[in-house]
Amino acid sequence: MELSPPPNIPGTSAPKLRRQGTASGGLHGSDRAAKSGGQKGAGNLKAIVWTMILVAFIYAAVVVLPVLISEYEFQDSLQSIARFASVSHKSSDQIKKDVLDEAQKEDLPVQADDIKVNGASGNVHITVDYSVTVDLKVYQWTFNFHPAADNSAIL
Repeated sequence: MELSPPPNIPGTSAPKLRRQGTASGGLHGSDRAAKSGGQKGAGNLKAIVWTMILVAFIYAAVVVLPVLISEYEFQDSLQSIARFASVSHKSSDQIKKDVLDEAQKEDLPVQADDIKVNGASGNVHITVDYSVTVDLKVYQWTFNFHPAADNSAIL
């Protein structure tokens, strides 16, 4: 007996052929590996790598953020010192001492040589240059800060 192909009737789908060789018609083990591209465990490796990157990012943030927050608070204190320096008629040395005290309060590595105070006709301009090195265990990251403040009026 000769088999002929099924008739092609418009509007109907082609007949589905079942794979022979298994009772359930599923894929063999080797066919499953070929279908997934042989990437068994690649999803686990990706998850581990992304988790390590996330942990490294969180570690860096925990180490770096306190330094940046201290610099921001120091900048704010520097602005307050500059505003009230001319009102209280402080000398340049007294202003430097106030800036050093504020830097020590914030645990910043500021020396007296790093502070420059310029005062002329009631205007005070303070600049401070210092560096903080953060140890990230695999990299030494040096931050160079240059905060400045003055009490000049906005015109």
